[in-house]
Amino acid sequence: MRVLLIGAGHAHLGVVRQAARLRAAGIELHLISPPVFRYSGLATGVLSGALEPAAGEIDVAGLAEAFGVAFHPSEVTAIDRDSRQVTLPDGATLTYDALSLNIGSRTADPSDLAAQADVWPVKPLSRLLDLRARLEADITRTGVCPNLVIAGTGQAGLEAAAALAGLCERRRVTPRITLVGPASGARESSTADRALRQTLERRGVVFMDGAVAGRGPDVCRLASGQDLACRMLVLATGLMAPDLVGRLGLATDRDGRLLTRDTLQTAGDDRVFATGDCAVIASAPRPCVGVFGVRATPVLVHNLAAMARGRRMTCFRPQTSWLSIMDLGDGTGLAQRGRWWWLGRASLHLKRRIDLDFIRRMGARPPVGDKSTR
Repeated sequence: MRVLLIGAGHAHLGVVRQAARLRAAGIELHLISPPVFRYSGLATGVLSGALEPAAGEIDVAGLAEAFGVAFHPSEVTAIDRDSRQVTLPDGATLTYDALSLNIGSRTADPSDLAAQADVWPVKPLSRLLDLRARLEADITRTGVCPNLVIAGTGQAGLEAAAALAGLCERRRVTPRITLVGPASGARESSTADRALRQTLERRGVVFMDGAVAGRGPDVCRLASGQDLACRMLVLATGLMAPDLVGRLGLATDRDGRLLTRDTLQTAGDDRVFATGDCAVIASAPRPCVGVFGVRATPVLVHNLAAMARGRRMTCFRPQTSWLSIMDLGDGTGLAQRGRWWWLGRASLHLKRRIDLDFIRRMGARPPVGDKSTR
């Protein structure tokens, strides 16, 4: 049975490591993805300057080779479910008996701003590397932090604000960062959320109620009609599934994520599996958090082998609470699980240990140049 793994997200990296088990079940495994995976858990550490750009990279091509998986350094542009065939950018095609999607997410762009000058979506993660380089060049040239506006006051927006403040602090310039979004989206529902906001405000981050609706030269235009000084605009306006998902003709939720059963098979096609940010179990909706992809890996491996052998599949039961740790860019972190929370250096230390352990387990070179405590 030929199985195509499309994308090298958290789950598929784990599946590659289990390739011998799948070969024993009679599966010919192929992985289609870019040759490097940028790990989201270390993205804000890289953006803040605490970590070097290579710190969060996993050598996908090397991992596939080490575990004997056929690797295609590309992406999929189309999937024909009737003929069970995928198309690559160069027109080449691959047939499949089953496929699995683990292709992450993209930044929602309700006002069509992403294509304009000096607009930086938080995903794909490669754009954050470009943003860091651009901001560092501006600071070197002018000696000051340019006016930065972040559209979105959810977790991604808050993490981006903390990381960019950290980058400015490391370059010894005063942050000039404005977070724009609905007040209800600024995570003020708990003591931890209020503590986070106060921490960011002390570091110079300004919160503004509103929505970014347009872009002009060195300004952002708010929905209220107000112009806000803005040299660079960061989009943290929520996450959606990649466009490829919407072209499959399968059921999705309002964010375009594929709806799956608890076996990780899509609701409309048993031969299409999906997990991670691009999918959600219809009976157990969860946010886009990497832990679910990691935890789904054993179920995905088991069910692919079960399909090949004609055996019974198992179900994935995602947890109802999970540990979330935000890197605040200044050597501290905010850890939360349910009602429990802790803001301080110990939280960031725990986060680094978890994230670096994941990098090591995926066979990548160890991160270098961690300057979190500097």
